[in-house]
Amino acid sequence: MELHHATPLTVSTGDQSLYRALTGSRHALYSSSPFATANGYDDLPIDPLLAFHIVFGKTVPDISLNAIANLGYADGRFPMPVYPGDTLIAVSEIIGIKENSSGKTGDVYVRTRGLNQRGEDVLSYVRWVMVNKRDAGAPASEPVVPDLPSVVDPKTLGFGRGYAAWDDTLAGSKHRYDAYDIGEKVNHVDGMTVEEAEHQIATRLYQNTAKVHFDAFAQKDSRFGKRLIYGGVVISIARALSFFGLAIATEII
Repeated sequence: MELHHATPLTVSTGDQSLYRALTGSRHALYSSSPFATANGYDDLPIDPLLAFHIVFGKTVPDISLNAIANLGYADGRFPMPVYPGDTLIAVSEIIGIKENSSGKTGDVYVRTRGLNQRGEDVLSYVRWVMVNKRDAGAPASEPVVPDLPSVVDPKTLGFGRGYAAWDDTLAGSKHRYDAYDIGEKVNHVDGMTVEEAEHQIATRLYQNTAKVHFDAFAQKDSRFGKRLIYGGVVISIARALSFFGLAIATEII
């Protein structure tokens, strides 16, 4: 099944500024036009995670508005930058389903693509979400669980920028790819308390309408007893906090 989601959104520098205010993001590529253009970009690009959250938000009414849980992500790709003035739309394909042992719920696997106004893919990812069955007594379809890659091979992404004008001082770190080792742990120095108002502003910025993030009256009777913070808010804040220690170009997840 293929789902074409509402509503197209033209991304602006205002969105970028509000995203920065809500997350504290400091990465030079998404903060400085001269830095970005000197390193091969046409203009100051939109932070890829902001583009991701906007595309994700469009999928919520059709996929996870009443979901029990968003369980995970895989195969995230950002093959093309998004610039202020670009319009993002979202298209999703159902690539797997699996009933859970309770017989009351199941997991749905979805591949979502974010496209710009020219129909070019600017990002794609797979997520799987737990939802209630409409009829718990109905027989389930044969389970289909997609074979997802454990890592994304950068060679498949087609990046051609050399970052010839990369300035370690302006970027905030002298560390490069070969400064890191598998298994190494980086302890970042900052922390951020997530406030109720901030997470709701962020989630509305992404036009994410999932009920669990907003309706305190309904959620007081849920198993958590309160609203849940959209996981993307946590991802973006964690990435912003990683600046000290990972202040390098961060184009893919």
